[in-house]
Amino acid sequence: MWHRQFGGKRVLVTGAASGIGRRIAERFCESGADVVGLDRQPGDPGLPFRLVQLDVTDAEQVSDVCNALMTDIDRLDILINAAGVLRTGAAEDLTPEDWQACFAVNASGPFYLLRHWIPVFKAQRAGAIVNIASNAGHVPRTGMTAYCASKAAMASLSHCIGLELAPFGVRCNVVSPGSTDTPMLSNMVGGSVGYRQLVSGLPDQFKLGIPLAKIATIDDIAETALFLASDLAGHITLQDIVVDGGATLGA
Repeated sequence: MWHRQFGGKRVLVTGAASGIGRRIAERFCESGADVVGLDRQPGDPGLPFRLVQLDVTDAEQVSDVCNALMTDIDRLDILINAAGVLRTGAAEDLTPEDWQACFAVNASGPFYLLRHWIPVFKAQRAGAIVNIASNAGHVPRTGMTAYCASKAAMASLSHCIGLELAPFGVRCNVVSPGSTDTPMLSNMVGGSVGYRQLVSGLPDQFKLGIPLAKIATIDDIAETALFLASDLAGHITLQDIVVDGGATLGA
């Protein structure tokens, strides 16, 4: 669908070494965009885009990398914040480090990036921002206090940024995936058996299951992100699209 639709567009994607972030970056490349990926991990040698190592939780490092990138590129068309981390456990068992890690990556990292690129978006009076949150930011989950709270914070951050940028013609939206086939999810639930349980529901965790009876693929999330970044979504901003097969039941 997106063949060459993003030709010549400059795109920055965090969390691009693996999982959802990597697939989003790959899909933009396949659609003609000039993509730079950012990730704390080095990534595979065969990535079809330039990957810059960056710890998004380090505000000073973010400043250095962004300033260096700004000397190489004269504009930024699309910014995707896809880096994320998950720490699980009952609230009383979470350590301060668990809590801080979730907020540092899932909320502070996007803020550090945005504060550097907002002036660029304002000056060019165009652009699109897509932040990858989670349906866990919409509904409470047992054992996921830090993750849920940090993703809800990310969504609220996105809405505030979108409101500030709207007068400049810049759009900011959120994609909130549900259970998606990534190494993070597989490690958390124990692979295919855990996937079947997620689809059926986990009443003891107040998870009702997935009405579409399947786990999302990384392409399900990537295609939604590309749509929100495209001209087809030119009048869409301040929105949060939940891509979870109906698991939140419209909540």
